[in-house]
Amino acid sequence: MYNDEQNLYHYTYRKDGSEPGQRYDARSASGDAQSRPTVDEQLNHFESGRREQPPIQEMKPVKKNRMGLKIAALALVCALLGGAVGGGVVWAVGNGGSGTEVNVSSRPATAVAIKTVDGKNDMSDAEVYAAGVNSVVSINVTGTNGTNFFGQPVKTASAGSGFVLTKDGFIVTNYHVVKNADTVKVTMYNGDEYEAKYVGGDEDYDIAVIKVEAADLQPVTLGDSDKLNVGDHVLAVGNPLGELTFSMSGGMVSSVNRAINVSGTPFNMIQTDASINPGNSGGPMFNQYGEVVGIVSAKYSSYSNSSVEGLGFAIPINDVFAMIQDIMTNGYITNKPYLGITGGSMTEQMAAQYRYDIKEGVFVYSVEEGKAAQKAGLQMGDVITKVDDHTIKTMEDLTAVKKQYAAGDTSTLTVYRGGQTISVELTWDAVPADKQSEEASQSSGSSNNGQYGNGYTNPYDIFDYFFGNRFGN
Repeated sequence: MYNDEQNLYHYTYRKDGSEPGQRYDARSASGDAQSRPTVDEQLNHFESGRREQPPIQEMKPVKKNRMGLKIAALALVCALLGGAVGGGVVWAVGNGGSGTEVNVSSRPATAVAIKTVDGKNDMSDAEVYAAGVNSVVSINVTGTNGTNFFGQPVKTASAGSGFVLTKDGFIVTNYHVVKNADTVKVTMYNGDEYEAKYVGGDEDYDIAVIKVEAADLQPVTLGDSDKLNVGDHVLAVGNPLGELTFSMSGGMVSSVNRAINVSGTPFNMIQTDASINPGNSGGPMFNQYGEVVGIVSAKYSSYSNSSVEGLGFAIPINDVFAMIQDIMTNGYITNKPYLGITGGSMTEQMAAQYRYDIKEGVFVYSVEEGKAAQKAGLQMGDVITKVDDHTIKTMEDLTAVKKQYAAGDTSTLTVYRGGQTISVELTWDAVPADKQSEEASQSSGSSNNGQYGNGYTNPYDIFDYFFGNRFGN
């Protein structure tokens, strides 16, 4: 209790306000000790004051409720001791007969069994990762990208992902990950490293096959991408940013058969909202059964000057598996359709220059002798406007449509010539081996040029440009 008697401050725990002993007088605190009243005088003064002053109202100290702090402290103790005690434990906090119980679990960590991927039984995300991570590889590439101001080669470095297709070391990845590579190094989940050899690839489909000298590797199990539905759960495992190796991200199938254009090249893709970043390219997309249904390939981070989120894409495995097998056997795609022209997109300027009545289509600059276009009667100056029922407005349209055919297929081309529209019958040729070899032999320049945004290449400044220093992860 606090008492105020003529500026005399005194504190006592007694309910009646009294307490024997000496009080402190603020008015005489600095005076001579000899002028201070004796103990008897103080007692007499105290008794007199009690008789003269009205009763002092008792002011009880406010008791702070520390129950919340006690509970928090006990919860922390429970968390620390829970593992040692074992089993569920109930802790009681008593306060004046009342009790508060805190339930603490000591559940052990869940053991993840490595299951066999059979395509029949769905699996948890942890089980998919455990079953498939030993089939995923990290890929690091070095190369050159032209020369600097002094004529010295500019070194490049990039990173991507891939997955083991066969026990004897065939590995699938994206073409843009290993394009124009000088060296390709593969790292397995257990830390084993291999120097990989480029077998072959195709830029139009963004697929490539590399080979390491190894035995008894763990291959993936391929699934059926045609069975994917919008809303199905999918997982991507790869090497984001070239550093966060063997990371898994999850999401759903946002769309199937999504036609997108990546740096001028059209692709038929699986769209997903799973987190995909530079370095994930070439890695597997798993379904909920642990099967590979796609090859992670691209991501939109911006569109029309707007930032976007959750737009990742993967190549459906059904679309490219036959080509992958062809590359493994022959080093290139033997039945890839070939037209045999040099062409470009028609523009308004070209229409004005050549006095054409149309402003869209593929302008034929030249026709290769003995190939499909010449056999069909195409000529320089023709403009291709349709292939069968597919409207052709640009060269990208023609490239996209061509993917729907194989060597030996027959198509009807609608062509603008001399102010008239004509139709020609064309049988697709196969891409010549020397054309494929030329494409593969270009693997001695720069690595990924960033056109797909997922093979990871570090940026470099003007100093690096002049002195050829370009480093990656």
